[in-house]
Parts: sequence; C-alpha cells; structure tokens
Amino acid sequence: MQLFHIIAILISLAAAFSWVNYRFLRMPTAIGLMTIALVMSLVLIGLAKFGYGTIGQEVERMLTSIDFNATLLHGMLSFLLFAGALHINLEDLAKQRLVIAILATASVIGATFLIGIGAWYISALLDLNIPMIYCLLFGSLISPTDPIAVLGILKTAGASKSLETKIAGESLFNDGIAVVVFLVIAAMATGTKPVTVETIFHIFATEVVGGVLYGLLLGGISFWMLKKVDNYSVEVLITLAITTGGYVLAESLHLSAPIAIVVAGLLIGNHGRKLAMSQSTREHLDTFWELIDEVLNAVLFVLIGLELVIITLDQKYLLAGLLAIPLVLSARMISVALPIGIMRRFRSFSPGVVSILTWGGLRGGISVALALSLPSGDIRNALVTITYMVVVFSVLVQGLTLAPLVRATASRAEAELGRTHLDT
Repeated sequence: MQLFHIIAILISLAAAFSWVNYRFLRMPTAIGLMTIALVMSLVLIGLAKFGYGTIGQEVERMLTSIDFNATLLHGMLSFLLFAGALHINLEDLAKQRLVIAILATASVIGATFLIGIGAWYISALLDLNIPMIYCLLFGSLISPTDPIAVLGILKTAGASKSLETKIAGESLFNDGIAVVVFLVIAAMATGTKPVTVETIFHIFATEVVGGVLYGLLLGGISFWMLKKVDNYSVEVLITLAITTGGYVLAESLHLSAPIAIVVAGLLIGNHGRKLAMSQSTREHLDTFWELIDEVLNAVLFVLIGLELVIITLDQKYLLAGLLAIPLVLSARMISVALPIGIMRRFRSFSPGVVSILTWGGLRGGISVALALSLPSGDIRNALVTITYMVVVFSVLVQGLTLAPLVRATASRAEAELGRTHLDT
C-alpha cells in the first residue's frame, strides 16, 4: 500500500473517531480515540472468526506495511517531544531538576531490573522460556513513562504545578534514557558488540551528555536566528527545521535525539519565546504546534488501537500480560518511593506524590515501538503482546482514573491542612 494511502486512511479514521468521541463519549482525546480503535479492531477480529475477514485482512495488510518503530521513534516522536517541551516552564523545571533527574535515570534503571526479574519468574511460571536477558530488555522498554500519553492527560488532570512539572519533566527526559538502556541490553542480548563497563559508560556519555550539549547548541543557534527576524512564517519554519533536520543529524551523530529535541524545545519555548519573538509570532507558533500535537496524537493513538489486529493473541501471552500489569505498577512504585523517601529528608513533597507518580506513569507508543523493533520470533511475539496489554491498561484505566486520583489527593491534603489549623 502506498504511503499516501496509509496516511489518508489513518487521518480519516482519526477525524471520524475524534468526531464520535467529541459528540458521544466525551473522553480525553487520546483515550477516546484508542478506545474506539480497539473496539474496531475487536469487531474486525470477530468478523474474521465468522468468515467475514476481507476488511480485516486489508487493515492487517496496511498495518504490517507500517514500520511502527520507524514511524514513531524516527518520525513522529521529534514533533511530539518538541511540542511538549515548548510549553514547559524552565524556571519550574529548574526547581524540580534533582527529582526529575533521579526519576528519569535511577528510577528507570531500577524499574528495568525489578520488572526484568519479575518477568523472568512469570515466564518460568507459564513455561514461556524467555531468557533473563530478554526479560531485562522488556523491563527497559516498559519502564519509561511516555511523554505523549502523559502530557495529553495532564492537561485535564488538575495537578499542582510542582507535581505536573515533575511528571511532565520526567516523561520528557526518561524516554531518551530508556532508549539508551534498551540499546545496551539489546547489544548484550544479540551479541552485536562486546559489552563492558567502559562500553556502557561510553554509550551513556555519548548519547545522553552528547544529546544535552547538542540540544543546547541547536537551541542556541535557533535562538540567534529567531532573534534576527520578525516574520512568523520564517520562525515557524526554523522550529520545523529543529524537529526534522536537528533530529536526523542527532541520530547520524549517534546522540540521543529525543533528549536533544527536548533541550532545544525548552530553550525556544522559554528564552526564545520571551526574547526573540513578537506577540504575533508567539500566537502563531503556539497555534501551529498545538495543532501538530493534536493531529499526531490522534493518529498515533488510532494506530496503537488498530495494532491489536496484528498482535499474537496466544492464551499464555495474554495471561503473562495480565500478570505483568501489577508487576510494572509495583516496580514503578518501588523505584519512585525509594528515591523520594531519601529526598524527603532535605526537601518537602506534596501529599500523595508517590501514588500519583506511580499511577500517572503511563506507558504508550514508545514501549510498543521498542517491542516491535525486536528480532522476529516467539520471544518477540510474546513480548509485543505483553507490552501491548500493559500499554492498553495504562492508557485506558490509569489515564481515565488519574484526574479523579489527583483531585481526591488534593481534597485530602486540604482537609488535613484544615484540621492542622483547627488543632493549632
């Protein structure tokens, strides 16, 4: 199927599903689109069971022709990350830099090992025979919270500014860290390169530190260019160049392109917005990137929902997926609670921060994309199915209940504060 035809079908479905969601379901856009796409996928699977699988076969053919890993990680991700970073306040981020840095690194690595060990036991229990190294690989791809899923939900969650900054900041940075961890473990699993402490340190230094420095350089050059012109069409084009040319160059230099784009987006969204843009440019830039964000999010979550058609629905894989859901949540809670417990000694945190960070750690397209990048075979089929189930639960269940959890936590905190005032 031609690329234009695929894009036309996905955008048309996204538009139709958005209309249905807006008119009838009234869910957050990402959740509503994914729900409708999942229902459509289940209908197609059901029709195939009764011998009416022609449409389902066409959908399956279309989906198998899409390289989800390349489409997301080497295409859509740069636009979505830049759009998210553009509206993060750098001063708020700086205040939470220690917490975000720890959550985006130590918590991701800790969760990787906790999930990997737990997945190995689940594999043994169900006789799936997945080697430990591939269980750790699953841990690395499912540990990061997805900025695409998280940022969309946070818009309506009503979280405090500091908590929103922690969640959004972590989700923007930890996918870059997780991809590096994934690459290191994948190299060990496939034996493509010798893995030593020196090699691991070199990969981290090159990808992460190099990504930050490159992002600063990219943002700095773009800021200088923006300051020299006052034409919103030219300035929007410069931001498009950052997300396309800047991303491609980062990958060519073997730097963390996601981290680089986030850093550049933060610079443009803060210093660039204040010091290098007119009011007219700011309005046009915000409108343009909000539209890009909404359209690509819509297409992505429709695509995730439709992926069910090509997932291997083996009974053991489905059971493993169900067992993996509490495992991933438990690992997330432990990897968040431990560092926050240590940091409580020298800084304060809002009430319920661990429960909100745990439940608000949504998984999304990045995890699915990384799972689909694994070599073909039974292990890949198992891990893709398990990953898909965790992602679906995360977006639908956690996503729908995150806002009520935030509001309930805020209400309890206010009630406790009121009692404290009465006691004094």
